[in-house]
Amino acid sequence: MNRKKILTTGLATTLSALALSLGGIALPAQAAQVAQAARDGVDCDGWVHNNDPNEGIAGCTNNTGRTITFRAEIVCGWAPDVSGQWVTLAPGQYGESTGVCAFYSTGVGSVGWTIQ
Repeated sequence: MNRKKILTTGLATTLSALALSLGGIALPAQAAQVAQAARDGVDCDGWVHNNDPNEGIAGCTNNTGRTITFRAEIVCGWAPDVSGQWVTLAPGQYGESTGVCAFYSTGVGSVGWTIQ
């Protein structure tokens, strides 16, 4: 391998590592979703049901001037993650989407949401 090719390969590797390092600096998933939803004019929150540790709930208020659709995204311990039902909200409306982890789950790890 000639010296020019080694230098080019080393530079490409260094730039790739730097890009991955900078890309890895991020807010926790739910914090990033809250920030994005606020920019979109949608106020959302996620929590675990008081009596059922396997049920996750996402509640959203549509503060925009258009109809939105959202659903809960639940991370389950030791079981596949689940998505709640799609909920459509007119401007000014509040709604909730829920999802339940499998019976063998160790419970809800986190609750997020997807907005369309």
